[in-house]
Amino acid sequence: MTQIDIKTRRLGVNFNNEGLAEVNLWAPKAKTVELLLKDNGHKISLNRDEKGYWYTLTDNIKPGAKYMFTLDAEKDRPDPASLAQQDTVHGASVAVDLNSFKWDDEGWQNIALENYIIYELHTGTFTPEGTFAAIESKLDYLLELGINAIEIMPAAQFPGGRNWGYDGVLLFAVQNTYGGAHALQQLVNACHQRGIAVILDVVYNHLGPEGNYMADFGHFFTSKYHTPWGDAINFDDAYSDEVRRFFIENTLMWFRDFHIDALRFDAVHAIKDFSTTHILKEIKQHADKLMKSTDRTHYLIVELDLNDNRYINSLSEQGYGMDAQWIDEFHHALRVTCGQEKHGYYADFEGLPHLAKSYQDAYVYDGQYSPHRHKNFGVKVKDNPGKQFIVFAQNHDQVGNRMLGERLSSLVNFETQKLMAAAVLLSPYLPMLFMGEEWAEPNPFLYFVSHTDKQLADAVRKGRKAEFSDFHAKGEAPDPVAEETFKNSKLQWHLLQQDQHKRLFSYYQKLIALRKMHPVLKNLNRKQLDVKHDVETQTLILHRWDEDLDIICLMNFSASKQTIEMPFYSEQWHKIFDSGAEEWGGKHGEPEYTASDSHITLQPQSVVVYESSEIQAS
Repeated sequence: MTQIDIKTRRLGVNFNNEGLAEVNLWAPKAKTVELLLKDNGHKISLNRDEKGYWYTLTDNIKPGAKYMFTLDAEKDRPDPASLAQQDTVHGASVAVDLNSFKWDDEGWQNIALENYIIYELHTGTFTPEGTFAAIESKLDYLLELGINAIEIMPAAQFPGGRNWGYDGVLLFAVQNTYGGAHALQQLVNACHQRGIAVILDVVYNHLGPEGNYMADFGHFFTSKYHTPWGDAINFDDAYSDEVRRFFIENTLMWFRDFHIDALRFDAVHAIKDFSTTHILKEIKQHADKLMKSTDRTHYLIVELDLNDNRYINSLSEQGYGMDAQWIDEFHHALRVTCGQEKHGYYADFEGLPHLAKSYQDAYVYDGQYSPHRHKNFGVKVKDNPGKQFIVFAQNHDQVGNRMLGERLSSLVNFETQKLMAAAVLLSPYLPMLFMGEEWAEPNPFLYFVSHTDKQLADAVRKGRKAEFSDFHAKGEAPDPVAEETFKNSKLQWHLLQQDQHKRLFSYYQKLIALRKMHPVLKNLNRKQLDVKHDVETQTLILHRWDEDLDIICLMNFSASKQTIEMPFYSEQWHKIFDSGAEEWGGKHGEPEYTASDSHITLQPQSVVVYESSEIQAS
């Protein structure tokens, strides 16, 4: 295992207890390296060790100093481990003392993973201001909704001020237009004071195309593997030890210096690593060491498109030790059940039968043939608990990767929106909301960038258009480079004052509260669950239990009334939730339940939940 000091950041420019700047740069390709102070033009020569690290200890650098590294007396480059950028990814880095922030969260303990109610947000479009400080102003709102964990889309420095964040090129630097490093520390501190955990998206499978100068310094990429973004990040080729250290130190920094509670790794299936110890496993090993040292808990979450539980199995089970993963398959099955056309990757999904399977088995494809992939795909997950799977009805990808960025509010009616929310929040998995869905935000969430390279901007436009060929999309995608595209993606907070939006917010509040408080719903034991479905009536019955308490969630995805038989006879069925209630704009009246013959008539596009303590689960 790579030897890394878990107690302090070593890469880049850092300040010790005496206020001296410790400079440490990995640049094995360089023959000479100088640190250039931009304010006065002063240059500081660095010394090299046998592994290609250049270093010095100096009192000539203070917090706030603007600097660059000069390689071989001809290339001025920002610090690969920069904590802040003055203006752009091409310009000067800014020295930051992370230890100068005064934390007030000494008593904070991370929320148990199984209790997370996650809210994904994009800093730039969540508020009109688009800053960390503005997110802080909305924390009381999120608490009122019932959220206890926010997931912030990537905040690593990217070109310009408009980007989803997956084009970051300086992974230690916090986006300057969002407020920078201390503003992120302040947001995390404020979240902890209110009992909210913070998840941060990080991207370890590629770097963005503009301002990516890493190859000038060292062997950060390898041509051994091809990825959608070009040469893969070098996790297993020659010189990979120090590349691995770079990413492990990045993980530790977020946990240790920013008090981030969990990291969500983007698209880990695109990480190419055939080392004896996978980079994710080594990250987990170092995170465990840090947690033992600090007595704080941190989680590692992955976006994974492989249906391979090796990623989430524990280290003792020869897994990589990730704590949880997104499962897009639940989303795809739910979308098709509710009318999504079967184009692109949706072509693999049969709607209701696959939704029922995902409730039961997590993965829809767990070894059978996938027509979209033209091969058998996936493995069965028998013993992984529900808390290891994150489900959703929409997220940044599934909204923003539509050509017009339509949210569910533009695709399905009000009753179906409520039904889909319940399908997620009543599941035995961790639920995640995407910002604004709780009030049916009508604005799209579009794909946007602010690349300054004209050729690159044109390439993004062309690529965006070509992306939708598999979906047979008609028309033109909004220009991703235009500022208007970004502005049109911002949430409209004033809508919360309007009746229909206010009703949906109240509906989400009730659902979240029910999930958090009900002993059956908050117990994510996948083995205490049974699910039945009927394709003809488009109904699904989700039966869950805990000890002697049972609930049944009856879902009607059809556009007409459906009469179904209750799965168990009980005169003690007690209704605890009804999506068609008048308080949430229901128009169809009460579900018609006749205890004598154990049948119930469900209203169109609705869900009703009953509770009983008489049923003995089989």
